Amino acid sequence: MAQNVGVLGTGSYAPARVVSNAEVAGPAGVTSDWITVRTQIRSRRYAAPEEATSDLAVRAAAQALANAGLAANEVDFLVLATSTPDHPQPPTSYLVQHALGASGAVCLDINVVCSGFVYGLEVARGLLAMRPGGHALVVGADIYSRIVDPADRASVVLFGDGAGAVVVGPCPEAVGIIGTELRSNGSEHDLVGVHAGGSRAPASVGTLDAGLHYFRMRGRDVRRFVTDHVPPILSDLLRMHGTMTSEIDHFVPHQANGVMLDDLAKTVGLAGAQIHRTVEQYGNTGSASIPLTLDQANRDGRFRRGDLVLLAGFGGGMSLGACLLRWCAGQ
Repeated sequence: MAQNVGVLGTGSYAPARVVSNAEVAGPAGVTSDWITVRTQIRSRRYAAPEEATSDLAVRAAAQALANAGLAANEVDFLVLATSTPDHPQPPTSYLVQHALGASGAVCLDINVVCSGFVYGLEVARGLLAMRPGGHALVVGADIYSRIVDPADRASVVLFGDGAGAVVVGPCPEAVGIIGTELRSNGSEHDLVGVHAGGSRAPASVGTLDAGLHYFRMRGRDVRRFVTDHVPPILSDLLRMHGTMTSEIDHFVPHQANGVMLDDLAKTVGLAGAQIHRTVEQYGNTGSASIPLTLDQANRDGRFRRGDLVLLAGFGGGMSLGACLLRWCAGQ
């Protein structure tokens, strides 16, 4: 029988620089009120010039290890979800491993954009099945301020920088990860993306002049994708595990847009659950948004051991990930 694993500790890091709506509104050709009404975002954080994604990840990971009471040299696997790596190669997870001193950890990066953390949890669960009693560090970290176009109101008003992390390890049978559902829809790969800098369009003066290294998003189509695909994956996951929406204690969705989150919670029928949000102060932090929000709720004492928690990720690809778990951290 497979060993039960769950979240043993959480951590997060948000850069010091607070960026108000007023700061991004002017270059984007909108007003602060326009941003607030359409997104409910009031601020976001931007990394300092000397900070890279690995730096944010290390800060969050160190917090998660401390929260779990685990030393870095006890980590067996390190999974980093990011779509803004330090470099094309080496993998950013290796830089995180080195900085933490987690020399025994097997490391890998995954890029599933904003669904990355949920995918990372399932990857970690699979890896831990090969090493009973082991521990995994799952980190989501992104620096979108480096790739958004200041003049593009569809993206710059939404995104910020941050990192979140969890330690996953053995827990009693009554708690831990119950199940995960992952889906990929490559037919809509063109809804979000960065179109230059890879093998199809290598970096050149022409790609820079054309702005092809900026992140682009077809906002209306993304919203339609979320509306069409997220409720079904959540319903399917709950049905597979014999769970009613009324039984969910906590809902932690990807923090894409506050208005979208309101609509999603109503559609799914989670009125009785605590819906955890950080979008107002941090915006959309990509792969970091779910673990950052988890950590804030955990440190605020909102979770109790055995609480039923539903996670929902959705992002570029287009990708979807949902995870159902009973809270294991703490007492």
